[in-house]
Amino acid sequence: MSTKTQIRAADAVAQRLYRAGCRYAFGMPGGEVLTLVDALETAGITFILAKHENAAAFMAEGVYHQTGAPGILVATVGPGALNGVNAVANAHQDRVPLIVLAGAVDADEAQSYTHQVLDQQAVFRPITKASFSLVPGAAHIIADKAVAIATEGRPGPVHIDVPISVADSLVPANAPPDRQPAAPTAPAGADLEQARAWLTAARRPIIVAGVDAMNQGCGATLLQFAERFGAPVITTYKAKGIIPEDHPLALGGAGLSPLADKHLVPLLNAADLILCVGYDPIEMRTGWRDIWTPQTQNIIDITAAPNHHYMHQASLNIIADCAATLEALSAGTTPAATWPDQAPAATKAALAAAFPRDDDWGPAAVIDTCRTTLPRKTIATADSGAHRILLSQMWHCHAPRGLIQSSALCTMGCAVPLAMGATLATTDTPVVSFSGDAGFLMVAGELSTAAELGLRTIFVVFVDASLALIELKQRARQFGNNGVDFAEHDFAAIGRAFGGAGVTVHNRAELRDALETALSAETFTVIAAKIERGSYDGRI
Repeated sequence: MSTKTQIRAADAVAQRLYRAGCRYAFGMPGGEVLTLVDALETAGITFILAKHENAAAFMAEGVYHQTGAPGILVATVGPGALNGVNAVANAHQDRVPLIVLAGAVDADEAQSYTHQVLDQQAVFRPITKASFSLVPGAAHIIADKAVAIATEGRPGPVHIDVPISVADSLVPANAPPDRQPAAPTAPAGADLEQARAWLTAARRPIIVAGVDAMNQGCGATLLQFAERFGAPVITTYKAKGIIPEDHPLALGGAGLSPLADKHLVPLLNAADLILCVGYDPIEMRTGWRDIWTPQTQNIIDITAAPNHHYMHQASLNIIADCAATLEALSAGTTPAATWPDQAPAATKAALAAAFPRDDDWGPAAVIDTCRTTLPRKTIATADSGAHRILLSQMWHCHAPRGLIQSSALCTMGCAVPLAMGATLATTDTPVVSFSGDAGFLMVAGELSTAAELGLRTIFVVFVDASLALIELKQRARQFGNNGVDFAEHDFAAIGRAFGGAGVTVHNRAELRDALETALSAETFTVIAAKIERGSYDGRI
C-alpha cells in the first residue's frame, strides 16, 4: 500500500479513471501531455499510440462497447485536440462515454504566448456533455464529475483541459469517496395506471427499442416483456441484438433503409400501442419524422432524457429506467392474445424476402458469406456508406453491441479503429470490420497500429472504386457523375505492406477460404472484395 500523502493532479485523474474500470487510453502524445501519459500508465491504464487522434477515439469507443468502462482519448494541445473533434462529436451523438484529456498551455502563459493557443473549451463545449479545465485543488472532484457525467443519463463525452503545470501540481493522495450512481427510477401514480390500462387493452402492441435501452442493459427484461405481451420488437441500428435477431418477435433494425421501412412502417401504423423503449430518434432518417400519430394511437415514450428533438411526439412521456419501467408496467397486468392476423410474422418474412441472401456475388453475397462462415458470437463493425445500410439489415446480431457503427453522426473512417478497440478488449471473440474502399483509405495508416498491437482483426473492404451511396443519390437526382469515383487500389497489398495478411476475392468460395484462413491467422487480415459499381441499386 502506498504511503504517499501527495500525488500529481494527473495521478488523481488517472486513478479515478482506473476505478471506473478503464484499462486502455488512446492518442498521440505531445510534450504537453507527457505527465498525463505517465500518470495513466502508473495507475494501470495502458496508453496505446495511434496514428491519428480521430482513430484513437474510435478505438476507445470499441473498448467501451466490450467493457462498459468509459473510453479515454489523450490529445496534445492545439492540433492534437482538434484532430479528435469528429470522433468526439460522434460520441456525443452516438451516446458514448468518452473522457477527452487534452493538453493545454498554462493560463498565465496564454496571456503572452500564442503558439498553438486557442480556446479548446469553446471548441468542445457544443459537442460534449461537459468541459472542464483542471485545477489542482479540485482535481479529484473534476475527475469524479467527469466519470459521473459521462456515464449517467444518456452517456456522452466529457472534455478536460489539463494545463502543463497543473498536471504536475501536487494534491492530497486521498480522494474523497466516489459519487454513487443514481438508482434506477420507474413511473408511479396516474401515469403508471394509464400506461397499464393501455397495455391491458392493446391487441396490436409493438415495441421500438433504442440506444437508451441498450446502454441501460435492458435486453433480458425487454425480451421477457415482449414474449409475455406478444409485442414484436423493432430496433434502431445501434440497438441491434438487444433481443436475438433470430427470435420470432425480432424485426431487426430500422430508420435508414427505405426498403426496410416500406415493410415496417405499415406495421407501426396498424399498432394500437407503440412502446418506445429507450428510443432515441437521433439515428433515424427524415422519413421517420411524425411517423406515428398520438391522436389516434397510444404512444408511450420511455427515455433517459426529455424529448426536445420534436421528431415525433408521444401520448405519454416517461423519463425513467427502461427495465424498471417495463417491470412496473408488467406487474399486475394481464396479457391478452395479440396480433390475430399474424402481421408481425408476415412482416418478418417480407423483410427476409426484401433482402435476399442467394446472390451469386455482390455486397449481399459478401455479407451473407461472412455471416455464415464466421462464428455466431463474432463482433462486427461497419463504416458509413451503402454497405452499412445493407449490412444492418442482413447481419443478424445475437447479443447487444454485435454490430458497432456510427449510426447518429454517420461518420466515415470509424469501422477499422472501432474493430481494433473491440479486438483489444476481447480475448476469444472474432472481430470483423466492414468498410467501403473510400472509408478504408481514410484510416489505412492505423493498420500499422494493428500490427504493433498484434491484433488479429479481419478487415473486409467492399471495392468498387466509388462513393457508392452518394453516387446512387447523384444518379437519382439526374446529376452528372462528379466527385464520387476514384482509382481502384490494391487493398490486399496495403494489408501486407503494414505487416498483416492480404487477399483479394471475387466470389463466395474465395471469400470463404479467406475468412477461414483469417480466423486462424496470427496477424490481421485485409480481405478486398471486388464488386461491380451499382451493386446496391434496389437493395437498400
